[in-house]
Amino acid sequence: MARVLFINAGSEGHINPTIGVVQELIARGEEVVYFCVEAYRERIEQAGAAVRTIDGQKFIQAFISGGRNYPLERVNGLLLTADIVIPSVLEQIEGDTFDYMIHDSMFGCGRILAEMLQLPAISSCTSFAQSEEAFQQSLEHSWADADSEVIHPIKERYGSLISAIQSNYGVEIHTPYEVFCNPAPHTIVYTIREFQPSGDAFDSSYHFVGPSISARDKQDDIDLSASKGQHLIYISLGTVFNMANDFYKLCFEALGGSDHTVVMSVGRRTQITDLGIVPSNFIVRNYVSQTEVLQRANLFITHGGMNSAHEGLYFGVPLIVIPQAADQPIIARQVTKIGAGIQLQMPGLRAKQLRDAAEQVLNNPSYKQSADEMSVALQQSGGFKQAVDVIFEAVNA
Repeated sequence: MARVLFINAGSEGHINPTIGVVQELIARGEEVVYFCVEAYRERIEQAGAAVRTIDGQKFIQAFISGGRNYPLERVNGLLLTADIVIPSVLEQIEGDTFDYMIHDSMFGCGRILAEMLQLPAISSCTSFAQSEEAFQQSLEHSWADADSEVIHPIKERYGSLISAIQSNYGVEIHTPYEVFCNPAPHTIVYTIREFQPSGDAFDSSYHFVGPSISARDKQDDIDLSASKGQHLIYISLGTVFNMANDFYKLCFEALGGSDHTVVMSVGRRTQITDLGIVPSNFIVRNYVSQTEVLQRANLFITHGGMNSAHEGLYFGVPLIVIPQAADQPIIARQVTKIGAGIQLQMPGLRAKQLRDAAEQVLNNPSYKQSADEMSVALQQSGGFKQAVDVIFEAVNA
């Protein structure tokens, strides 16, 4: 039995794909100590790991304080989290020994901690993988229309943060890419090469294992056995960008009174009573078991987070993707590229546009066919079991 240190401050999209990995590691005899924010303690403990926490409020404040307008500002934000994460982790593992480490590809200072602890490391990439060349191009492109008086202080701050971290923690940081993507000798990517942009460009150190879909809590499940609609439409904007009352009301206008049953998940922060009269063909909840609903759905209207897109396609459900932020526009493009759905834009979205898009996807069998083809590919991928195979091969090489 080996002891595993798992670092993943993360968010919902970074946590969920790792749950099956943790369960499988433990099923194969490993002991896992998992660092995350307090919000995910119960979920990770139920997977069987020992949980230790990072101060989530301080972490988010540090990250946001780096700035949001340019990629290098986000790098600076990640550097600012180092003084939140690293001392906390080191204090809580003092006297412990570990055989290897798994760290998130973005959050948690994984590469720095791996170097400090001198542990074999595997990177856990829950979004699309990004090559160093592509990342550098995005950095350079971001400066195209920026004035030097904007660029200079951001670069200066990056330089001073790098110097401080190297001095304080005795590590070397050579590029912004190392900070943002936390490269390791092996990287697990929770998608398949066919869905990854430029998938053939990544070498064998990137292991595309497919989505890590495991059993989740079935809180507030919905009985859909008596649904009378011609089709079942599921609507969700995920767990982060879901404070969107105007959008939910627009969905009422677009699909209320139609021949379809519509299940809409609005998030725990939304007061359903604030949405007004709920159409009779709608079922609105703060939370639903997404994988359970998707197994019955004919259409998924989604923000296009990686987890949501994968889960929809895994069950062969065509998508309407309305991206909000982060990597969601890229995911939306990939969905349209493979023909499994269409993309709409939230700004200026009208009820008729959404209604017409829904009818287009539901009534054109090509979208369902493409989603089914992707479903086969995703279900034939190894998921969390293959991820653990990769981990064992890497640490025992």
